[in-house]
Amino acid sequence: MGSGPTRENRGMDVDALEAEAAATLPPHVYDYFRATAGGPEVALRSVDAWRRFLHRPHVLRNTAVVDTATTVLGTPVAGPILVAPMAQQVAADPLGERATAAATASAGTLLGVSTNTAVPFADVTAAGAPWWFQLYLFRDRAISEQLVDRAVEEGARAMILTVDITGLQHPSPEATYSVDPTAWPLSPGADRLANIDPDLRARSRGEGGWFDRDMGLGAVEWLRERSGLPVVVKGVLRGDDARRAVDAGAAAVLVSTHGARAFASSIPSADALAGVVDAVGSEVEVYVDSGLRSGIDVATAVALGARAAFLGRPVMWGLATGGERGVRRVLETVHEELVTAMDLLGAASVADLTPDLVVRP
Repeated sequence: MGSGPTRENRGMDVDALEAEAAATLPPHVYDYFRATAGGPEVALRSVDAWRRFLHRPHVLRNTAVVDTATTVLGTPVAGPILVAPMAQQVAADPLGERATAAATASAGTLLGVSTNTAVPFADVTAAGAPWWFQLYLFRDRAISEQLVDRAVEEGARAMILTVDITGLQHPSPEATYSVDPTAWPLSPGADRLANIDPDLRARSRGEGGWFDRDMGLGAVEWLRERSGLPVVVKGVLRGDDARRAVDAGAAAVLVSTHGARAFASSIPSADALAGVVDAVGSEVEVYVDSGLRSGIDVATAVALGARAAFLGRPVMWGLATGGERGVRRVLETVHEELVTAMDLLGAASVADLTPDLVVRP
């Protein structure tokens, strides 16, 4: 998936893929995966923000070979398309992150692994894809400490510290799942915190399992020292907050609205990215997620200064409809779209994706 890729571009209808997932999944599971901090318009705003960008392509550039390869925090990847950490994947497919990681390895890229996974970290590592661990800080800090220690032991290459908090609302009146962070998992027999000891899992179902709202900049230093790994601060939408995170020791920042799940009236990630890049992009890597659905979106994000983009729901719909094969199909299709977009923009490498190619009407 690096140099010399095919120009074939079948395209992907994410709406059709989601409809297929909706027909496949139990209603309460589908409701959980599509939930936002408000109504459907919140997710649509996030998606539409990427679509509003227009492009000013170069011509007379040699794009006989388009090379999408790059690195993220020193890890080589076949392209700037990463897989976002997403909770409760075993509810979409029994193999959960095992399947997602295997498909990610086949695509030559990297995935984030959620705090709320029912799959042992060792199984993710065994699938062969490099991975970063996404951490929520719990009121009971012992829960987070054990999660961090075990992720490090099993081969995580970075820590993603989530600093926003989801404000989920039920997408339909008949939704039956709970959005309480101490809730039981969506999939019977699976535990959303599979990588901690049973006594800590029991404690997580009380107040200790609520997310820590006293978290400050010290959390970045604590996590860096505890793990010995680079820390990516996730949930940043402002340049000044990005600046503070970097000054506190963050190795990267991730511009994110938590897939439109954090705050209903937040600006979309697409609108926040340039400001964050302006604030810190010359010093650390900047990533982005939320609302990206195509290779054109990824090309736009990289041109605006993102090192790479994380895909969320399109991957989840692929997992729900086809398991490992479904995830691989999503990643391959988005990669093909990226190659085509780069070709048409006159960009032979990701370094050629520059801000002058992007216009916001």
